Amino acid sequence: MRYTIFGESHGPAIGVVLEGLPSGLALDMAAVEREMARRAPGRNPLSTARKEADRVEILSGLFEGRTCGTPLCAVIANTDTRSGDYQNDLPRPGHADYTAQIRYGGFQDYRGGGHFSGRLTAPLVFAGAVARQILAGRGVTVGAHIARIGPVEDTPLDRVHPDPALLAAVAAKPFPTISDEAGEQMRRCIYEAKEQLDSVGGAIECCVLGMPAGQGSPDFGCNVEGIVSQHLFAVPAVKAVAFGDGFGFASMRGSEANDPIRMENGQIVTTTNRTGGVNGGITNGMPIVFTVALRPTASISRPQQTVSLSRRENAELIVRGRHDPCIVHRAVPVVEAACALAMCEILGI
Repeated sequence: MRYTIFGESHGPAIGVVLEGLPSGLALDMAAVEREMARRAPGRNPLSTARKEADRVEILSGLFEGRTCGTPLCAVIANTDTRSGDYQNDLPRPGHADYTAQIRYGGFQDYRGGGHFSGRLTAPLVFAGAVARQILAGRGVTVGAHIARIGPVEDTPLDRVHPDPALLAAVAAKPFPTISDEAGEQMRRCIYEAKEQLDSVGGAIECCVLGMPAGQGSPDFGCNVEGIVSQHLFAVPAVKAVAFGDGFGFASMRGSEANDPIRMENGQIVTTTNRTGGVNGGITNGMPIVFTVALRPTASISRPQQTVSLSRRENAELIVRGRHDPCIVHRAVPVVEAACALAMCEILGI
């Protein structure tokens, strides 16, 4: 299964084409709409003021509620754009404005970030929602929560026995944390950054339940961690991915880092899950657990140093327009979607 995301933030529409889908899948559009609503902008003061319904229109590949097996094309209209807020002469620090200018010779659509905007994660969430329904038929589920915003940390997942009911409950929350107290502190952190004309970053912890042992390989292009990371780094603002204890391994000894292996109810399991369910690029049957770090939103209203591309001289920039002071809470379903698509690839779907 392959997917191609198309469109720009301020174009008439954005969308995705999914190829290689199995035919006959009864697509639950109500479940798709729930996923889209989790990511949608303009739902609360923590997000951008841009309001988009994010209703999905299926153009092809679906007949009488079931996938045809031919390319599934879905589009999402852009209805609330303010293109006058954007210019192409002063690249935003931390954004792809400058690199896009160089890569495409100045012919890119710069309005709202164009193809580099977080707006393009909406069709990714749709593709992931389809992937999740395919995975559900194989007993595989994906769930995530906000692990951190600024200095505030949420309760971590139980990596050995993650609770599916807990993950479902977190997904139903408008602010997806395990601890409501931590969630409230995170909200205050976002409001503080917003009041100071700034932004704040964070991290998302994601897990996959039901993946059988033996999937993947150590080879380039087939490595589980590599496949998952490739999908995740296609998400704007993702700057780091760590499986299991990640960078924590750097300060451990082997006696601390190794996951003891044992028999449990006739199954081979590990008593801890520091490796995040992967050894040698191959799943070991334990939950796949990883953490994704997302940078603070690049578009902030404080004065910043940049250059004028036309005058080739130093300049000061104050970003106009409507932007999220933090994108982490809206990125949880995006990370889940990217993960679900990666699991389909690993399973050969």
